[in-house]
Amino acid sequence: MSPQSATALQPVKGPAQTSIFNRMEELHHAIARRAFEIFEGKGRWPGRELDDWLRAESELLHPMHLELMESDNHVTVRAEVPGFSAKELEINVEPRRLTISGKRETKDEAKKGNTVYSELCAGEILRVVDLPTEVDISNVAATLKDGILNIKLTKTPTPKSVRLELKTAG
Repeated sequence: MSPQSATALQPVKGPAQTSIFNRMEELHHAIARRAFEIFEGKGRWPGRELDDWLRAESELLHPMHLELMESDNHVTVRAEVPGFSAKELEINVEPRRLTISGKRETKDEAKKGNTVYSELCAGEILRVVDLPTEVDISNVAATLKDGILNIKLTKTPTPKSVRLELKTAG
């Protein structure tokens, strides 16, 4: 399997940035609808709403494990995105935030026989990460290999301190 790579050279503005917010809103509504279905299926007994929400979320979103590392000049994010191709992933970088989202098409296959055990995996991922420092959004590199997404973000230079001497007026 050859590695897939992409490099972000320009900041995302306008429609692409809006699309991630629209996607997040759609996911929120889908989770809310599914949580309500679960709630209704249990006879509308109150007190377990958070459990219903978390179950709905786990059914609709694939969990994404990640590791965030910081060096003197870079912030590196390593995320597990098994089964997703580079075309199915969207990475948005803001000066202090990273958003990774993806949607893959799943194909249902007709199987013969009785299923004894099955763990179905959701076809969408979404993760928003607050970065520990400000990064240069024009200098981002991302690579995808064997289900591991590596994103290298360059830190913005920190301003050096300046000492001011006060003079008395008059």
